[in-house]
Amino acid sequence: MGARHWTALSIILLAGACDNSEPSPPPKSIAVRSEAQNSLHRLSAMNLKVALRRAIYDSGKACNTVTEAGYVQEYGNLSMWTASCKSGRSFAIFVGPDGTAQVRDCKEMEPLKLPACTIRAGAKPAS
Repeated sequence: MGARHWTALSIILLAGACDNSEPSPPPKSIAVRSEAQNSLHRLSAMNLKVALRRAIYDSGKACNTVTEAGYVQEYGNLSMWTASCKSGRSFAIFVGPDGTAQVRDCKEMEPLKLPACTIRAGAKPAS
């Protein structure tokens, strides 16, 4: 390499090492919730039971009658709901921003280190 190449390379390396800019602040957390997630909060108690029962059936599980249903919490970008069935089984329903639902038996929550299926009266996600 010629002297010009070494000089140019040295200038580039020195310029990169002299970055005195302030470190950028950590990114703020942004909640992304879809209209499908938000609409569940506006349903009547009866219609919420119907919607969650439909999610349970669509996942291949059975629940003849939902006796209790309610919002639990936000979990990552998922809204967590729970539904208790007349048969004694309870399910956690995780609703994503794309409107899809993932359903888990509430018995699986503790071993998987997921939130308990406990309805929080009056709880709503932060806007």
